[in-house]
Amino acid sequence: MDPLVKTIFLLRHAKSAWSDPRLSDHDRPLSSRGERVAEAMAAHIGRLKPRAELVMCSTSLRTRQTLAPVIKKLGTSAPPVALEKDLYLATEDMLLRRLQGLSESVKTVLVIGHNDGIWHLAEWLAGTGPDALREALTQKFPTGALATLRVADRPWTELAWGAANLTAFVKPRDLGVT
Repeated sequence: MDPLVKTIFLLRHAKSAWSDPRLSDHDRPLSSRGERVAEAMAAHIGRLKPRAELVMCSTSLRTRQTLAPVIKKLGTSAPPVALEKDLYLATEDMLLRRLQGLSESVKTVLVIGHNDGIWHLAEWLAGTGPDALREALTQKFPTGALATLRVADRPWTELAWGAANLTAFVKPRDLGVT
């Protein structure tokens, strides 16, 4: 990978269960489909280069359960994980500010969060990229989907709308999971 580029992976949590109305939204677990998707996406993430140097994850149960197989798959090469309450249902503006606050030592980050924030962050950062990918991104960011964005290696504080190139947008069905 080009050392003069930073990489942002944006992962929406996998499908959650709605079967227990007594649970708060924050405490909803993954559904069985969500567990299958999380496993498939973890295998996909395990093959990606460059590897994330930091994972920022919402504290919700469904995001943590989406993260767990990723960490298991990466094993000893798993990056540090920051579980952040402020990422729970964060808006795209909040997520952008969080990325702008990253240490310059981090060149590749994986963010695991929620819609609509993750979707709009990906959509609004993606100033360039293949038309088909950008069109797919504007249509829907399904549960378990992963957007890969590359940005010039400028300070994180300069990250702005339209500054990234959308290089991949992988949905669970692309991995054969339904």
